[in-house]
Amino acid sequence: MVDMLNIDLKGKKALVVGIGDDQGFGWAIAKALADAGATILIGTWAPIVGIFKTSWERGKFDESRRLRSGKLFEYAKLYAIDAAFDRIEDVPQEVRENKRYAGLFNYTVSEVAKLVEEDFGQIDLLVHSLANAPEVTKNLLDTSRQGYLAAMSSSAYSWISLLNHFGPIMSPNGSALSLSYIASERVVPGYGGGMSSAKAALESDTRTLAWEAGRKWNIRVNAISAGALRSRAARAIGMIDDMIAYAKANAPLTKELEAEEVASTAAFLLSPLASAITGTVLYVDNGLHAMGLAMDSQALGKQPITASSDSSLTPR
Repeated sequence: MVDMLNIDLKGKKALVVGIGDDQGFGWAIAKALADAGATILIGTWAPIVGIFKTSWERGKFDESRRLRSGKLFEYAKLYAIDAAFDRIEDVPQEVRENKRYAGLFNYTVSEVAKLVEEDFGQIDLLVHSLANAPEVTKNLLDTSRQGYLAAMSSSAYSWISLLNHFGPIMSPNGSALSLSYIASERVVPGYGGGMSSAKAALESDTRTLAWEAGRKWNIRVNAISAGALRSRAARAIGMIDDMIAYAKANAPLTKELEAEEVASTAAFLLSPLASAITGTVLYVDNGLHAMGLAMDSQALGKQPITASSDSSLTPR
């Protein structure tokens, strides 16, 4: 699809933050940008950088690294980052001394921005593919204040922080993108721990950031509201298979969403082809967001309603 759209990102440097393995939207977006010619920088959550490097070096990602050209996807540099912290003084002592952070330095957002500037000068594209809620399996009513604020910090404020620190080193006409989910505006029972609230904040902030970053640095800021994907991170929610099955049964397009479909849209939004698009949340979910009725609901009786049905449930 990248070739069909004639997206050319040669000479562009893209930082994709939130890649931890060869699954998920962040990885797919990085590959799509690489296919279009961009130089890829990766930001990986600090505690799993070692695991990611080892998996890469041992060839565990090789099958997933294959680009359309046949070459293997490569990155220019990998950065350890913990987007929950803006400066080193924000990092609690217990985190600094945690064995998962042993040997790691310069992993706060401001420090990583400084490293990227030292290494590459400017970047052109920024992708926020981060989401975390320590209490995601809890109902919102049962979520603690600490758990709620942690979800907001890691999943929403991190978007503001990345733009605040990387905006000054992004080239004019640069573009930034984040990933959201329909739980920002619809009830998705089980998607808890404050994650739905964080996604709502992220989308609202996207509009405000588009105004502020656009006027300050001439940077476009958008978000994609993506459908459910069976990534490793999503499986932690514990209901991803049900979410995917529901989407296939009720969306206008009755197929499973592919990460590459989101990645192709991301490549478009980040490219000059979308030069007049900013402050937008674009749905890439097979149309599920448009539905107001569950077609597989038991309340409809034994016969599901189809587009050709002459149903008595049609509003009069």
